[in-house]
Amino acid sequence: MRAKEQAETEGISKELRLKRVNRQQMILRAVDVERLIEPEHAARAIWKLVGGLDLSAFRAEIEVVEGEAGRPAYAPWLLISLWIYAYSAGVSWAREVARRCEYHPAYQWLTGCEGVNHHSLSDFRVEHQAALDELFAQVLAVLRGEGMITLERMMQDGTKVKAAASPASFHREGTLRQHLEEARERVRQMGDPQQDQAEQSARQRKAQERAAQEKLQRLEQSLEELQKVRAEAEATDPAKCRASETEPEARKMKQPGGGGFAPSYNVQLRTDAAQDIIVGVQVVQAHNDQGQLEAGLEEVQRQRGVVPPQAVVEEGYGSRATVLEMDKRGVDLLGGGSWEEGK
Repeated sequence: MRAKEQAETEGISKELRLKRVNRQQMILRAVDVERLIEPEHAARAIWKLVGGLDLSAFRAEIEVVEGEAGRPAYAPWLLISLWIYAYSAGVSWAREVARRCEYHPAYQWLTGCEGVNHHSLSDFRVEHQAALDELFAQVLAVLRGEGMITLERMMQDGTKVKAAASPASFHREGTLRQHLEEARERVRQMGDPQQDQAEQSARQRKAQERAAQEKLQRLEQSLEELQKVRAEAEATDPAKCRASETEPEARKMKQPGGGGFAPSYNVQLRTDAAQDIIVGVQVVQAHNDQGQLEAGLEEVQRQRGVVPPQAVVEEGYGSRATVLEMDKRGVDLLGGGSWEEGK
């Protein structure tokens, strides 16, 4: 109800004068960046932790130097700190991290109130996968040294994450080879100087060439992945096996809760049971969890140098081979449900 109508309703002859909220205005505001977050905030701890790690593998690839032309590169410890803090908050996609850098106090403190491009965040994570794995091992070592994790009991679980690929993108070898030849022809045509380029800008031309090359590479990878699918197939006729031409590494997997089959990845998570801290993540193409506990223990041993005395898994990991392997490694295996025999 407007102020004037309210005044008339209440029998007041004069219109009330109220302070209005104006959200259409632009304002300049002085910001004390250090006071954006409290002294004990997790972002400060992450920044300090990352600053004490060996980041030489990330610095070695930076080509821009002082005194020469070129845009300054983002500091590796900034991007690493942003990703670690984002993961701790359950954020795992670059666009959302970049968006939060525009308004969230913790992200603004980390960046000094400067924006960070989502492409830079995404490319950094993809291009430095091996170095980030090694960094993760360093972080685990620091946490272990502080007594925050002991890994006396490791818990492992897997979840199916749907891929971006459509089920319709899965084709047999004949269709994939036909599309591959069409893509090669498209690339040849774009490189032909006789083609009419008058109506295209150089930027448009480059974008089209890049898209054609990327499609060609995906189709070539699809044929390689198709051979892996055939090797993985047990009762399936190899001629009927299919691979995705848009996301070759995806596999059709049964979804939980009766969700049918969909292009997916199998994400394996390992945690310290006492502290609920994730100590390992792997993305695999396996359709189920059998055999993944062994791989999980090997990864933890590679990063930590020790094997957890106990491992807790669900019934999907159960098989005779797993039980025998855990006995061989000296690991107490704790599992629920009915485990299948003879596998």
